[in-house]
Amino acid sequence: MIGLLAVVLPASLWLVGCIHNRFKIPSSSSRPIVKVMEVTGYCNCGICCSWEYPWYSPFGLFGSPVISEGSGKGKRKVVGQTAMGTEAAYGTVAADKSLPFGTILFIPGYGYGRVEDRGGAIKGDKLDLWFPSHSMARKWGRKKVTVKIWKR
Repeated sequence: MIGLLAVVLPASLWLVGCIHNRFKIPSSSSRPIVKVMEVTGYCNCGICCSWEYPWYSPFGLFGSPVISEGSGKGKRKVVGQTAMGTEAAYGTVAADKSLPFGTILFIPGYGYGRVEDRGGAIKGDKLDLWFPSHSMARKWGRKKVTVKIWKR
């Protein structure tokens, strides 16, 4: 029982953003900006990230994923890669350009995150939080929360 708890507890804490080594959490002496923001969830799927498999492409039958809408429509898409060039993982946040890449955030109910991505619908006081599955992103839904922000 104790052995199981020793494995499950750290894994659970990592999943909610309390333990990770992807980025440095700000010290308690640094003062964050506090702001109410509209926060949604997303995952790597084609629905959330606007990509699709073409029926045929130069890369072979069904081809590689391509962007399905916007200015990049038809261009090859690397699924799971953020606009910052990192691999999307728990703690990845999409924000508009008012929050530079590397900005650290604390989102109640999610934990700490870092701005690593952009999104076409993410304008102003909005954030999009990465989840490992579409169902988890949908479960988060859309909510207004008070976010702590440590700009780079």
